[in-house]
Amino acid sequence: MVEPPQPAPAKVYYDGCPGCAMDRKKETRKGVPYKELIFVGIISFASALPITSLFPFLYFMIRDLHVAQREEDIGFYAGFLGASYMVGRGLASVFWGIVADRIGRKPVMAFSVFSVIVFNTLFGLSVKYWMAIATRFLLGALNGFLAPVKAYSIEVCQPEQQALGISIVNTAWGMGVIIGPAIGGYLAQPVKQYPHLFHDNSVFGRFPYLLPCICISFFATLVFISCAWLPETLHKHKGLERAVEMVEGSTTQESTEPPKKSLLKNWPLMSAIITYSVFSLHDTAYVEIFSLWTVSSRKYGGLSFSSKDVGQVLTVAGVSLLVYQLLAYRQVNKILGPIHSTQVSSALSIPIIAAYPFMTHLSGIRLDMPLYIAAMLKSVFAITRVTGTSLLQNNAVPQEQRGAANGIATTTMSLAKAFAPAGAGIIFSWAQKRQHAMFFPGDHMVFLVLNLTEVIGLVLTFKPFLAVPQQYK
Repeated sequence: MVEPPQPAPAKVYYDGCPGCAMDRKKETRKGVPYKELIFVGIISFASALPITSLFPFLYFMIRDLHVAQREEDIGFYAGFLGASYMVGRGLASVFWGIVADRIGRKPVMAFSVFSVIVFNTLFGLSVKYWMAIATRFLLGALNGFLAPVKAYSIEVCQPEQQALGISIVNTAWGMGVIIGPAIGGYLAQPVKQYPHLFHDNSVFGRFPYLLPCICISFFATLVFISCAWLPETLHKHKGLERAVEMVEGSTTQESTEPPKKSLLKNWPLMSAIITYSVFSLHDTAYVEIFSLWTVSSRKYGGLSFSSKDVGQVLTVAGVSLLVYQLLAYRQVNKILGPIHSTQVSSALSIPIIAAYPFMTHLSGIRLDMPLYIAAMLKSVFAITRVTGTSLLQNNAVPQEQRGAANGIATTTMSLAKAFAPAGAGIIFSWAQKRQHAMFFPGDHMVFLVLNLTEVIGLVLTFKPFLAVPQQYK
């Protein structure tokens, strides 16, 4: 005789456990968790703003710090300064992920925002090259928001809303790394850009790059205060759970789960992390190269833009990114899924990058139209790739390992991003010295290297390199 199917065991909730409170809230709430996702968005945005805010004025800052003996050497020193943030974050991200799995997502995210307030301000006060390097390194090492915030965005959402949760993180992060340069471009060197408002003997005359840093730190202060209303999602009832089992002889849902797989042996996770890191290397190198290329002289193949011009281009790209994520990305993910959307966006990025060095021969509206369109499309394709690979990572592990998994991803991504500015700066400086070479002269070589990195990332999205989590098979 066939035994009737057993009903699914009832879920057990524990009073005082923030993770259980969030799970109970998700069961009773059918709609989108707007409150939690707004918190996710503003924290991601505030933490991401200082990452790339220095790129529009990095060229001028290195020049003013008097460490480069020749103009062609500025890119070399700029690369190491740009990389210092990612070196710090790469060394500390696994630690912050483990801490987030132990004590909670909220305290790590709040501390990360606080570190932005302190060290971003100190960076704006830098008058020596070593001070700029040190403050950027500490800013990266103490800003551990990325691992817990990705786990958090998954944990506040129902399964069908997880793409939206990760999309909010990556949209806000993408907006931060695009609006950040806009703030840097518009507010750096205010005495020079706005002489009717600022004077040479003012504090902003002595510290020409302090104003954008103060504005970002002020916004981060408001976000830090708002963290007081941020709900926690981590389950904190393991001791109570064992006591209940001993008294009642019951087995909870967590105790019947199979042993957790080692993260380093979890190939769906590790393959997604490797792909994610390659794309992150490419995107960071692209941002630095784009900024250096646009402000460099036309005699070296650049566009002779001011930092304000660069900020304007990146602002328009950021607006287009926001519109895309709010109105189009969910449909793209629904139709293509995270894997195919990553592949399509990667393939479409290649011809855009190849077109950049030819724009130096254009001017006026003939330059503005293709440049703005290319920058907008490149931003849209980049955020699609990042969101797709982030979804694959977070769905390859259970909640108890999500912080550590995102910590590993952040570490590898940060190391890739640490190498990217230094490598991009060295290649950019070398390329400017070979303007009359027969094989990919000048900046053509820089964009060729960018495209080769894109191709490697695209190849890694196919089997056998990418292992797919069970829910996407």
